[in-house]
Amino acid sequence: VQLQASGGGSVQAGGSLRLSCDFSSDFHDIGWFRQAPGKEREGVSCIASSGNTFYRDSVKGRFTISRDYTKNTVYLQMNSLKPEDTAAYYCAADDVVGGQYCPIVESAYTSWGQGTLVTVSS
Repeated sequence: VQLQASGGGSVQAGGSLRLSCDFSSDFHDIGWFRQAPGKEREGVSCIASSGNTFYRDSVKGRFTISRDYTKNTVYLQMNSLKPEDTAAYYCAADDVVGGQYCPIVESAYTSWGQGTLVTVSS
């Protein structure tokens, strides 16, 4: 699966961005991960083929993941952004087709897109 992430940028705290992940083969679980400078990559959110979603606690209520099956695209709408959201964001796909629940662990994902940088200033 080939993936391409886009939509990053620079915003002030409280602002919004929408990230997009275009991928070549649908019905896989898609995850969004991020890596801040000097920190390990962490799972942010994921969406299963079924549409079931998962969010890490720190983004619940602020981020929304969705997928457009007609466009093979997954979106990550990020509202009320905070400086601690600053990171390179990556989308990834696992090898499961038609999954009911998505994993949020990095090791479960085998295909990765390039990162898109999100910078939130205070």
